[in-house]
Amino acid sequence: MKIALLQINSTVGDLAGNAQEIATAVKTAARSGAELCVCPELAIMGYPPRDLLLQGNFAEQAEQQLTALAKELAELPPTLVGTARRNEGCGKPFHNCAALLKDGQVVEYFCKTLLPSYDVFDEDRYFEASEGPGFFDLNGTKIAVTVCEDVWNDSAFWDTQHYANDPIKSIQKEHADIIINLSASPFVLGKQKVRQTLLAQVAKALEAPLVYANQIGGNDDLIFAGRSMAFSADGTLHSRAASFQEDILLVDTDTQNGRIEDDDFCPESEAWRGLVLGLGDYVKKCGFRRALLGLSGGIDSSLVAAVAVEALGADNVLGVLMPSPWSSEGSLSDAKALEASLGIKTLTVPIAPIMESFDSSLSEAFAGYAADVTEENIQARIRGNLLMAMSNKFSSLLLTTGNKSELAVGYCTIYGDMSGGLAAISDVPKTLVFSLCRWLNEHKGREIIPETVITKPPSAELRPDQKDEDSLPPYETLDAILEQLVVFRQSPEQIEAKGYDRDTIDHVRRLLRGAEFKRRQAAPGLKITDRAFGTGWRMPLAAKYMY
Repeated sequence: MKIALLQINSTVGDLAGNAQEIATAVKTAARSGAELCVCPELAIMGYPPRDLLLQGNFAEQAEQQLTALAKELAELPPTLVGTARRNEGCGKPFHNCAALLKDGQVVEYFCKTLLPSYDVFDEDRYFEASEGPGFFDLNGTKIAVTVCEDVWNDSAFWDTQHYANDPIKSIQKEHADIIINLSASPFVLGKQKVRQTLLAQVAKALEAPLVYANQIGGNDDLIFAGRSMAFSADGTLHSRAASFQEDILLVDTDTQNGRIEDDDFCPESEAWRGLVLGLGDYVKKCGFRRALLGLSGGIDSSLVAAVAVEALGADNVLGVLMPSPWSSEGSLSDAKALEASLGIKTLTVPIAPIMESFDSSLSEAFAGYAADVTEENIQARIRGNLLMAMSNKFSSLLLTTGNKSELAVGYCTIYGDMSGGLAAISDVPKTLVFSLCRWLNEHKGREIIPETVITKPPSAELRPDQKDEDSLPPYETLDAILEQLVVFRQSPEQIEAKGYDRDTIDHVRRLLRGAEFKRRQAAPGLKITDRAFGTGWRMPLAAKYMY
């Protein structure tokens, strides 16, 4: 059977726009000879719709849009569309479904069995699980329909299963001819190899071809890389769609004809493309066309500026230099060099006069107190206010430039450098920031990020001769300990057993715990690792346990 996997970029809540994108893709696939089309999970609504599902008559409007779409596709191949449907029985208000559109009607629904509630997922809040996968017959071929997580609980693949129910075993009993999976599986560095191995094993275990249609695009903090795939009954990958872009993948389950798009799975390449897609979609889907950011001459703001230019174009990115008396000449020249290499416009707004005004206004209140981090934070907040003013005036989204390492330990100023609408690299550890910049220069074949930016010691430049390592462990050590604490949830004893100094571990733990209130108020960030400080990080604020 010739099946078209419609790898589309849905926008959450844009019911009419999503339906039109589906219709356009189906018409294109039909001209290529597709006999069945498959959309990603919840494609008509966009994934994840979150509490929009509970809002007013959103679900009913989606149902109406689905009915209209079925009529529009009446003369075209049957199409499976991801949607949510009200639960008429007891339990949660909805089912997460694949709707079969055929002959101008919505003829059948196949509901999701396994509902994830870990990391960024919260499906158990909205959906009632079905008892098992659904099946339908198309031209004498028995097709099993699964939705995303339904193929992720294979007992032969995992040492520990998340669910007591295993849809794979149910399909084995039914002897389906083809397995279809509608998915909205978020991008995470390195996950594609795991996903590919898992799906191959499922196809082999079921002795049936398996096709997987995945979403592409950025929705809030989540990024979807696409990479829709098809496997033969022996588990051989014979087709894979493009990564980080829309695509229509036509596969033939009988002949295993298809195409495998070139891809690059190195962390820097994946991270770069994910950040570009996520930033571009966030800006556009939030109704902006332009972005701005503070350019310090440091490596973090340089990387964010480069990502923004790749996503939005140089004409739509503004860099703002805000030198203080402590800004080095090297930082200013590095920022200007970046301006030239990226081709962006910049503004320079010195903050020394504003600092003097603050000192004067606070002199009586601060009498008898020595200068400390308070004055450093005032500098960051001055810059934050200036940037927010320009964001308002120029109708541009302000990008914050802090990395994951800084956000983890609170090496950032709330209402200062944390001000903005998107924390573009808040899930990029500092060590990856460095390797990304080196990779970018090599990948582009020229010096995008000035070499002096990459080689100079990191500094916030809020006091004379300040260096990050005055307050923090070396980033190689800091990032390694943070990965154990945040991603793997290791105890200090377990981390110490890996060879790290216990005093350093405890220092990092205190910083991590103490910065929780800052992270709760941070701008949303783009998730690219197994655990980001966003919807997948749900730590209490008023707690005394030291994690």
